[in-house]
Amino acid sequence: MTDILISALLLALSVFAAKGVHGEEVHFAAADGVTVYADLYQAPEGKSAPLIILYHQARSNARGEYGPIIPRLTALGYNVLAVDQRSGGSLYGYSNRTVDALGASTDYCSAWPDVVAALDYAIGQGFSGPRIAWGSSYSAALVIRLAHERGGELAAVLAFSPASGPGMGPCSADNFIDGITVPLLALSPASEMRYRQQQFARLRANGAQTYVAENGVHGSSMLVPGRTHADTSATWAVVTAFLQAHDGRRHEP
Repeated sequence: MTDILISALLLALSVFAAKGVHGEEVHFAAADGVTVYADLYQAPEGKSAPLIILYHQARSNARGEYGPIIPRLTALGYNVLAVDQRSGGSLYGYSNRTVDALGASTDYCSAWPDVVAALDYAIGQGFSGPRIAWGSSYSAALVIRLAHERGGELAAVLAFSPASGPGMGPCSADNFIDGITVPLLALSPASEMRYRQQQFARLRANGAQTYVAENGVHGSSMLVPGRTHADTSATWAVVTAFLQAHDGRRHEP
């Protein structure tokens, strides 16, 4: 590990500690035997509190993409499981532990077993509160598939910039929109809506909520001011309201 990487890791850890966020590294096996690495942040309420499962975008990793986001979710009282899928890399300054263990990143659809394994891990570990799946870019397509195939075990789904291009193969978000009954919020930056209009129209026709962030950027990073270089409070307000509407808790108006 280089001195630069060590310094970046120490800095990020110090930020998390300052915000009172302490994660535990965990791992679990996907159905095909691949070991999937993740970080678990447990709420004071324990396993009965709602759980958000975070999946990252292409070339990325859980700690890098979600480092600025996790403290806000834990401050709202959520358990958080942030997953390194096998399709990823070092985007946003961290390495992807699952990819490192495999020796190479895979295509997007090959990460589907990791998405399922994280949900199964949460259930097996006794997280009994409402479970919310949150995906970014290619993993947004995968959580839409999760809503389609495992919706009975989810309270809600958030999909940031859901991917539907040729690179998704059979896991394209567009293949799983029809018939979803789980509450779903799909978000996109305005800059991407030129090729997402039909997708969002189909989502709304199937009962999903959609939101366009005027100054957003791709994926979950539309919530991070340092990446949008703009105010993200309106996007956060939509996300927070959606979470609180489906997390099984009573919230003051």
